[in-house]
Formats: sequence, structure tokens, C-alpha cells
Amino acid sequence: MAADTTEKAPDALATVEAGLDALETTTDQESSRLIRVLRAGYPPLLALGLILAVWQALYAAKIWPDWKLPGPSQVFTSLKDAFSSGDVWPAVGHSIGHGAVGFAASVAIGTPLGLLVGRFRPVRAGIGPILSGLQSLPSVAWVPPALMFFGPTSAMLYTVVLLGAVPSIAVGVVSGLDQVPPLYLRVGRNLGARGLASVRHVLLPAALPGYLAGLRQGWAFAWRSLLAAEIIVQSADLGHSLGFLLKNAQDTNDMAGAFAAISLILTVGVAVNQLLFVPLERRVLRVRGLA
Repeated sequence: MAADTTEKAPDALATVEAGLDALETTTDQESSRLIRVLRAGYPPLLALGLILAVWQALYAAKIWPDWKLPGPSQVFTSLKDAFSSGDVWPAVGHSIGHGAVGFAASVAIGTPLGLLVGRFRPVRAGIGPILSGLQSLPSVAWVPPALMFFGPTSAMLYTVVLLGAVPSIAVGVVSGLDQVPPLYLRVGRNLGARGLASVRHVLLPAALPGYLAGLRQGWAFAWRSLLAAEIIVQSADLGHSLGFLLKNAQDTNDMAGAFAAISLILTVGVAVNQLLFVPLERRVLRVRGLA
């Protein structure tokens, strides 16, 4: 009986020690995660504080009248009034909805197009320069012809988004494919990866960093294209959007309202980048041992 008690005591002690080690490890992981979040959030907050300080200093200096340069407090009041009136959330919802659908369609078109251009030399020689030219063309240039063809409808918005985002995504795919070592393809063929299997299991995973950069740039083009179309074209069919808020502020000569609308547009763009693309990029780099 004494021997059993003696044997159980070390086992119980080992269990307690293991539990304490696990608790300490969990606490260390939570602390390190909190430190990473604080380190990531500190620089943007500091930059924002500096911008607001300079803005407030310019406003206090009265270099321009209030209707030309409102103060941060006036913009905040305008933004609060917009939230109180219920104008903000429908506008944000409409713009994000149109942007998400347009971007998803751009990915579905731009990815296979980039694969074709990147893998076949004749296609690259013919379409590659056109994609580069379309990428440098301002997206707002597509608004008049899209409006004349489709009218003030959602199809017009999606057309402008596609023409703005597809070239960037396709060029990103091509750039990623150009960085894939030929050895990968030879190894894939030796292992039986040919045709679509080679694209799925060899090319796209190897080209993923360049592809993600193209997706991020494609979203930026899609968001800018969408807002340009929303600002220029006003219609009941298009709904109450962020572009409508900004155009309405211009029509009423409300500079504080214009800055409030711009802050909302900027917030959505930054949020999508930080919540979607930055984690994806960090995960890819971590898998490849680069972060």
C-alpha cells in the first residue's frame, strides 16, 4: 500500500508540473499575441494622431475659412449626424456589396486570363501589352461608355469594376508565374502533375506571393473604380452608396460632410486590406518560413 502511494505521488507531481507548464505556455502565447497586436496598431495610430494634430493646427491658424477647411471636431460632428440619421450603414452596405461582387467576378476572370497569358507565349505577345495598357488607364475613363451602354444600373458599376480590376489581377498572376523556377514544373511532371493538375498543385502554389500582390492591387483598383462610378452616376437603381454621400456633400457645399464621407471610404479600404489581405500574406510567408 505504501509502495502504491509512493508511486502515485511522483505521477501526481508530474501532472501538476505539466499543467503549470501548459498554463505558462498559454499565458506566454497570449502575451506575445497582445504585444504583436499593439506593435501593429501603434504606428498607424501614431500617424493618425500626427495628421489630426497638423489638421487642427491649420484649422486654428485660420488660414482658410471654415467652409473651405473645417476642423476635425466639425467633421466628427458631421459623421455622428450621418450615423444618427441612418445614412451611413445603408451606404456602406451598398458599396461593400457592389465591391465584393465586382471583385469576386474580377478574380474569376483575371486568374484564368493571367494563367493563359503567363503560360502561352503567343497569347502573352498579343494580350500582355494590352493588359499593361489597361492597367495604366484611369478607371474613371470607363464610366461614360459603361453608362451609355448599360444606363445607370448595377451592370454599369460592375463593368467599370471589372475593367479596372481584371488587368491588375491578371498581371499579378503573370508576375507570380514568372518567378516560378522551371525545376518545379519538371518535378511536377515527373510526379504526374500535368495539365490542370500542374496548374493547381504546382504553378498556383508557387506563384502565390505574386498572385496575392495582384489580388491586393486588384481590390484597390476595384474599390477606386466603384467609388468613381458611384460619384459620377446617381440613380435610384444604384441605391444609397458612399459615392452618393460624397457627391451629395459636394452639391450642398458641405466640406465637413465631404471629409466625413472620405473618412468612411478610407476606413472601408483600410479595413479590407488589414482584415483580409494582410493575414493572408502573413500566413503565406509563415508557411514558406519567411516570417
